[in-house]
Amino acid sequence: MPSDRLQVEKSAIQNHLPDFAEHVENGLSASPKKLSPMYLYDEQGSLLFEQICELPEYYLTRTEHAILQNYSDEVAAFSNGNMALVELGSGSSTKTRLIIEALIAHQSDLHYIPVDISETILVNSAKELLQDYPDLKISAHAAEYHAAIRTISKLELEQKMIIFLGSNIGNFEPDAAKNFLCKVRTWLSDGDFFLLSTDLEKERSVLEPAYDDAQGVTAAFNMNLLKRMNEELDANFDLSTFSHYAFYNEKLGRVESHLRSHIEQSVYFGRLNRTFHFKKAETIHTENSYKFTNSKIKELCEATGFRLVKQWQDERTYFSVNLLATA
Repeated sequence: MPSDRLQVEKSAIQNHLPDFAEHVENGLSASPKKLSPMYLYDEQGSLLFEQICELPEYYLTRTEHAILQNYSDEVAAFSNGNMALVELGSGSSTKTRLIIEALIAHQSDLHYIPVDISETILVNSAKELLQDYPDLKISAHAAEYHAAIRTISKLELEQKMIIFLGSNIGNFEPDAAKNFLCKVRTWLSDGDFFLLSTDLEKERSVLEPAYDDAQGVTAAFNMNLLKRMNEELDANFDLSTFSHYAFYNEKLGRVESHLRSHIEQSVYFGRLNRTFHFKKAETIHTENSYKFTNSKIKELCEATGFRLVKQWQDERTYFSVNLLATA
């Protein structure tokens, strides 16, 4: 495999520990206690999430994959013949292969720029892609979104499509989602596009098992955050005294994930030289997964300077893939 087909930028994620420590201290000092879902995705967390995507209860990945399988040719048709593909939160790039294949068929070669916090998954998936697609060039960025985009924005790209799959926008609070889309809009030029996938509102009986599966993989994914704090921040969480707790908050239109303490207890953090107290049944709020309606998607576009160019959904209207351009 020619080395000039793969470049990896990873300086943007160095020295992440102080940020994690500061975030944990602030989050566990808050009332109610909370932590950002971005910290769920260390190496182990990223691997567990890949397993979640294969679970029978987790309809999101299968449904999104089916939509892209059916409509990637329509997505690629928006290329002017030299479009670069920028993916935020690329993971193993499994679903992205459908867009990659469609774009290569449309324009013969492709510059793919994946961004992910996990360098291991990023590099492994990039090597697999390069073996399968000889007309592909990859500039991988092991970084958080904003840090990577600062580097990517310096690249001379004739046309680009930024993609944000997995309904990851649902992990943002509403105001943060708007701020994020506004930021993405500033990265786009005339003729560029933003492909955004969104999970749609549906019955509680479908939503809750997707975030609390029978095999306990989702629980392990959430509980891994306690392990991470033990290892990186010298905390002394007793994992047997906590459990994963997820439910659909219909009023707010989101599935909430928490780590719930079974007992009243104190947890000491050696790196912070600080103790945090937990009441019995008190939780750490670790993640929200907001669900959308068509009207909410349109409102989000209008509020952030986008226009909805095209929208694709599955037959059950479980999921939506939306092509956006600047208004």
